[in-house]
Amino acid sequence: MGPEWVAILALVALFVVGTVLPINMGALAYVAAWLVGLFSLHLREKEILAGVSGDLILTLIGVTYLFAIAKNNGTVDLIVASAVRAVGGRVALIPWVMFAVTAVLTAIGAASPAACAIIGPIALGFAARYKINPLMMGMFVVHGAQGGGFSPISIYGTITNSVMEDAKLPSSELTIFLSSLVVNLVMATILFILFGGRKLMNQRVDPNGLDDSGGLTEDLHHGGATVTARGTGASAPTGTLARGVRRDQLLTLIAFVGVAVVALAFDKNIGFVAITAAVLLAILSPTEHKDAIKQVAWPTVLLVAGVSTYAAILTESGAPQFVGNWAAGLGAAVIGALVLCYVGGVVSAFASSTALLPVIIPIAVPLIGHGGISAGLFVAALAIASTIVDVSPFSTNGALMLANRPDTIAEPVYYQQILTYSVIVVAAGPLLVWAALVLPGW
Repeated sequence: MGPEWVAILALVALFVVGTVLPINMGALAYVAAWLVGLFSLHLREKEILAGVSGDLILTLIGVTYLFAIAKNNGTVDLIVASAVRAVGGRVALIPWVMFAVTAVLTAIGAASPAACAIIGPIALGFAARYKINPLMMGMFVVHGAQGGGFSPISIYGTITNSVMEDAKLPSSELTIFLSSLVVNLVMATILFILFGGRKLMNQRVDPNGLDDSGGLTEDLHHGGATVTARGTGASAPTGTLARGVRRDQLLTLIAFVGVAVVALAFDKNIGFVAITAAVLLAILSPTEHKDAIKQVAWPTVLLVAGVSTYAAILTESGAPQFVGNWAAGLGAAVIGALVLCYVGGVVSAFASSTALLPVIIPIAVPLIGHGGISAGLFVAALAIASTIVDVSPFSTNGALMLANRPDTIAEPVYYQQILTYSVIVVAAGPLLVWAALVLPGW
């Protein structure tokens, strides 16, 4: 049995065991990476460990540490209240605002994980405060990032268009961008309908009814009655905060802006930037934030570290190329296209979409050249199938949503919800994208 088959079977085994038994899948992935790497690929242990994504791990730690501080000093509550005022208390608009903001960030060049790292914790803070389904809210952020992710000036878009140019394929920048945007909008709409979005349309929050903790006496109400501040019996003055912005909250807000500017405008690693901001805030208020480090999502860090290590072993074994080349050799080009869409979706659910795109698009060239398939639509289908699965808790974006889950839901429950949704997306997404984009033009 070749190493590619060993790696594929081990991947299936660790997924089954991690789903059936309450064992962190990251720990299982480390074991699988060690055994497959050592005995099938004959790698040294240092080479096996070289596959872990230090960038991803640092991002998870830095971002969750920074937002733990923001949560402790009430800054997240302050942001939530201000944003509700911006939408006039219309609860149903909140998820769409988060989708749009994240899409704009990726469309203008932000890395998808960076945009999710900035917007995700704030969006999930909204979900906790206003009783919005946290799965819907978290997935809105991820789909927003992917919706804007293939603009001509985005990271994904630049990679995809460059690979197509190198492969002598016709340029299809707008086709790929708009296809991704429409697909992710459709998925967000389905989530909105299935997870209580229609009920939110009749609900309003009084944006002025803040108490001393930045909260609301009654998070949601259906009428126009003013929400009173807890313990006072009086409503907050119209257009004013029931309390001022404290110095530590102002500094935290400045830190948020600084992280966004430095990471996005100056293309610096968001993990380094976020943890630097968190340390500076901790230095300024050491007593208040001494326990913030305990709130870092360490189980999620283990999960992602282990799986990313195994993803590198999977790539080293040649499993993605093996399956892709087999698909390209199938008799019917349109069936080969479907198989490649699934290869992109399944692998990307565990690995880097950015790393996968330059690999899988060249494999598709024989199908485009000899199978009568539209290059633009096929590449769009491959690109979308390989990125919509980033809702997976094993990918950067999905892991960020899991790491910043609201306190209203237990981590095992939220993990299971995200995992179930990602399994549905991985199982059905490539097929539906193929049917919508590839099949009509064949």
